[in-house]
Amino acid sequence: MNRSGLHIKFIKGVIFIALSVFVATPVVGQRASAHATIQPTEILIGEQALIDLKVITPKDKVISFPVYEKEIIPGIEVIAMLPPDTVIENNVMTLNFKYVVTSFDSTLYYVPSLPIFDGTDTIYSNSFGLKVTSPELSDSTLSYLDKINRGETDSIDFKQLQINEIKPIKKAPFVWTDFLWILWLVIGIALLLALIGLIIYLIVNKKKKGFFFTPPVVLPAHVRAANELDKLKSEKIWLQGREKEFYSKLTDILRRYIYEREGINAMEMTSGEILDNIRQISDVDSVYDNLKQILSTADLVKFAKYKPYPDENDLSMVNAYFFVNQTKEPDPIPTKEELNKE
Repeated sequence: MNRSGLHIKFIKGVIFIALSVFVATPVVGQRASAHATIQPTEILIGEQALIDLKVITPKDKVISFPVYEKEIIPGIEVIAMLPPDTVIENNVMTLNFKYVVTSFDSTLYYVPSLPIFDGTDTIYSNSFGLKVTSPELSDSTLSYLDKINRGETDSIDFKQLQINEIKPIKKAPFVWTDFLWILWLVIGIALLLALIGLIIYLIVNKKKKGFFFTPPVVLPAHVRAANELDKLKSEKIWLQGREKEFYSKLTDILRRYIYEREGINAMEMTSGEILDNIRQISDVDSVYDNLKQILSTADLVKFAKYKPYPDENDLSMVNAYFFVNQTKEPDPIPTKEELNKE
């Protein structure tokens, strides 16, 4: 065979191999693979190492990592299991699951494999090892330990070793703020007891008197009117040339009294309407006459700019007292119990 024929045959072989690889790759890619590493590979007793379990699988696979409650193998304890890191690229999912481990026995540990379940099959990782060593002791420390084992403690300088005797427990200093909760507790209990006492008092008071709190004392209408007349009399504003203001206040006092005493809306009525209503409810002529003198004089002062004589102002004041006293509520009839007490 000539060289050109050999060359063509070599090219065909390369193409065949390349096609075989491309065809076989998806088939192989359907199966998950696992690889485990540990860092560092050598630790001292009590130190920690990190096992990284890496799984490469198609993205539609559901991978179940092994869960270790205490030990991976006897001697290698699991401190924590970290959540997996997931990376998906070109329909390929890469997961990294990490275990924090430690050991308290100095030896060389061999971990044969870690099992992973991909939903169909169990995949096993590669094996790995962890070397655990004890801390090295100096010759002087070994000498001291040897003496302690033989009971020759008198020749050991413990101060040089910075080993001191066990000291008694030291009490913490007193800080009053540490006991502040007791004060708040006492205040809270006192407030609770006071609230309970108040509730009991209100209930008892309700049963005895018919109300929880004592209602405010409401003075009778004639008493309030008399008090207002006393205040107006003490001001003596009619002597200051303020007759219009005096009669406005005087009639307002009487109008409110009539409304509260008889229920007549005197605040909205004219003087004539008020007198008509008073004539209907009172047969005493002096009641009507006294009120008429006041209202008539007030209308003249307010609307006709009438200047009353000083005697007229005094008369209006006296007639206001007479009107209130003549129309006030009658004194209540005493009960038998009140008469017996007297």
